[in-house]
Amino acid sequence: MREFIVEADGGSRGNPGPAGYGSVVLDAATGETLVETYEYLGVVTNNVAEYRGLLAGLRAAHDLDPSARVHVRMDSKLVVEQMSGRWKIKHPDMKPLALEAGRVFPPGQVTYEWIPREQNKRADRLANEAMDSEGSASSVRKPSAGAEAPADARAAKADADARATKADADVRAAKAVAAPGWAPADMGAPATFVLLRHGETPLTPQKRFSGSGGTDPALSDIGREQAERAGEALARRGTIQHILASPLTRTRQTAAAVAERLGIEVTVEDGLIETDFGAWEGLTFGEVRERYPDDLTKWLADPEAEPTGGGESFAATATRIAATRDKLVAAYAGRTVLLVTHVTPIKTFVRLALGAPPESLFRMELSAASLSAVAYYADGNASVRLLNDTSHLRQ
Repeated sequence: MREFIVEADGGSRGNPGPAGYGSVVLDAATGETLVETYEYLGVVTNNVAEYRGLLAGLRAAHDLDPSARVHVRMDSKLVVEQMSGRWKIKHPDMKPLALEAGRVFPPGQVTYEWIPREQNKRADRLANEAMDSEGSASSVRKPSAGAEAPADARAAKADADARATKADADVRAAKAVAAPGWAPADMGAPATFVLLRHGETPLTPQKRFSGSGGTDPALSDIGREQAERAGEALARRGTIQHILASPLTRTRQTAAAVAERLGIEVTVEDGLIETDFGAWEGLTFGEVRERYPDDLTKWLADPEAEPTGGGESFAATATRIAATRDKLVAAYAGRTVLLVTHVTPIKTFVRLALGAPPESLFRMELSAASLSAVAYYADGNASVRLLNDTSHLRQ
C-alpha cells in the first residue's frame, strides 16, 4: 500500500483578514514532492484557513491514490488535536470543514502529527504565496516532471478547478460572517486584558531584580504619580469593566489609584504575582553576574533554569501565567479587564499570545506604568493589540 505525507498550513493577515492556505503531498518512501497546492481564500480566520489547507492536501492525496495511507503533519495544534478526536470542535465555521476532511479517506487511513512551525516551511511558503496573490483562484502544481503517481497531477488540478466555484461560495459565506476588525461577528466580543505594569519603586530606576521573594517595595513618589496618570488615561477611554491586581504592595497601590478614578473595586489575583528571583532579589544585573556567573549564564540560556537560591524559572512562570490566563478568559469572556501586574507576567502574556520562544522575554521593553493589551477569542486565538504604551505619562 502506498503511503503519503501531507503537510498543510493556512494563515490570515488580521485574523480575520486576507487569508490563504498551502499544502504539499510527499511520497513517504522517497520524500519526493508529488503535488503542491495553494489558494487565496479572501477574508477568513487563521483556523478556517488551516482547515482549508488540510482539506486541500487530503483531496490532492486522494486524487493520487485513494487507497493510500496518509500521515498529516501540521503546526496547528488545534487542527491536529481536533482531527485526532482529542479536542472538541465547537466553532461553527470549523465543524463542516472538519467533517468534510474526515470523509476524504476511510476512517483509520489518516493519522495526524503536530510539528513545530520551522518544520512546516514548505506549506507555510505556499500559504504566503496564496495570501500574496490577493485574488488568484487556485494553483495545483506537480513540481517534479519525472514523478510517478497513479494519477496525473493535471487531474488533481482539474478537480481543484472544478471545486473553485464551491470555494468561491465558501469565501463569500465567510465574508458575510466576518466583521471588519479583529474578530468575526459570530464569535462575539473577545476577553480583553489590558496589562498595566505597576508604577516605579525605589528599585526601578536602579534596575534591580525585584520579584516576589524580596522586600516587597512600595511605590515611590514618581510611581504614585504614574499610577494616577494611568488611572486618568483609562478613565478617558472608559472601557475597563473589572480590575485585578497582583498581591504585592506596588501593584495593589497602582490598582488602587486607578480604581479610585474608575470607581471599580480591585480583586487580588495571586496568579499575577511577579517571578521569585531567589538570591538575586535586590541586586543589579551586574552584581548577579559578578556573584553568580554560572547560574546567570544558565538562566539566560535555559527557561527551565532557576535563579540562585531556588527562585522561579521562566518556564514555571509561563505555566502559572497560562493557567491564570485560561481561568480569567473563561471568567471574563466578552469583557475588558485591567490586570495590574509586573514585568515578567506581562511579557509572558504577550509571548504566549504571539507563540514566541522564551528568549523573546529578553527582547521586549516594558516601562514602569506602561500599558499593553491582548484580546482572546472564542476559537482560542489571541491578538496583541498594544505593547509598552507610555503616552499617558508624558506631559
